Amino acid sequence: MTSTGFFITLEGGDGAGKTTVIGRVREYLQQQKRPYLVTREPGGIEIAEKIRSIILNPAHTAMDARTEALLYAAARSQHLAEVVEPALQQGMIVLCDRFVDSSLVYQGNARGLGVEAVRSINKFATGGLAPDLTLYLDVDPEVGLSRISANQDREVNRLDLESLAFHRKVREGYLAIAAEEPQRVVVLDANRPLESVEQDVLQVLKDRFLKDIGDNLSN
Repeated sequence: MTSTGFFITLEGGDGAGKTTVIGRVREYLQQQKRPYLVTREPGGIEIAEKIRSIILNPAHTAMDARTEALLYAAARSQHLAEVVEPALQQGMIVLCDRFVDSSLVYQGNARGLGVEAVRSINKFATGGLAPDLTLYLDVDPEVGLSRISANQDREVNRLDLESLAFHRKVREGYLAIAAEEPQRVVVLDANRPLESVEQDVLQVLKDRFLKDIGDNLSN
């Protein structure tokens, strides 16, 4: 696929503050007066949202790790076909809450399926599409889980019920990806107050918008 848009993904462990940061980024994109789309994974469209309800249902504790990885990939494939790829073709800036990196760290690393095995599944599901920029909100698992416990309005999903050791493996996986792909992945300290994180995210976007997005949209 030849993309004329700009694909940004937001990643982070549970309780990193992605939802809050995305709201602030949405405001920034509106100010830029460029066409944009904010979406999420798994979900974003009817079929993928139905798959999401199966994956994250706390009652589905018997779900096999391979089943989980395949369901995420299936939802991702449909989401790309219906939403992300058409938006990029139209020259839009697409901001997606989670993408392939989440599968690599949650199923590949924390579930023990192997990063390369999960990467292979997702290469097929995505046709090799990769983000132009990934913002990784790095939070200590203890901090993230304490935020979840303190947020009475947040829906508790199946992944929230995993052990602290599981969430530590998730973080280790993210940091490994960031070390491998420093040009794509920007690591932001999300242990700080979210206001500070938002300011750093906006600064990264301003820097990248001036260079990468301008170049990409002019091609």
